[in-house]
Amino acid sequence: MGQRRTYSPEDRLAILQEGQREGQTATCRKYNLAPSLYQRWKKKYLDKGYDGLKPSYYRVDPEKRALEEENERLKKIIAKQALEIEVKSELLKKTPIQFKKK
Repeated sequence: MGQRRTYSPEDRLAILQEGQREGQTATCRKYNLAPSLYQRWKKKYLDKGYDGLKPSYYRVDPEKRALEEENERLKKIIAKQALEIEVKSELLKKTPIQFKKK
């Protein structure tokens, strides 16, 4: 089984231009591309131009992801502390205060 290849937007554009000059079939064979992939690139290029050839997945910055995870962890800690404070205050309300008689 072959290894997955990734093409930059510049590479994709060059392959599409070569496909226009030399034909789709010959270009797909040369780069070992599926004709459906070539057609998908071509459609995206015709719809959105050069930006259509850029990867469409949303990439999250690792630093941002780490901050979001830390934020979630801190929110859980605060929620736990708030619950403990609420339980303790309810217990104090229910427990009668006993004074010592001298």
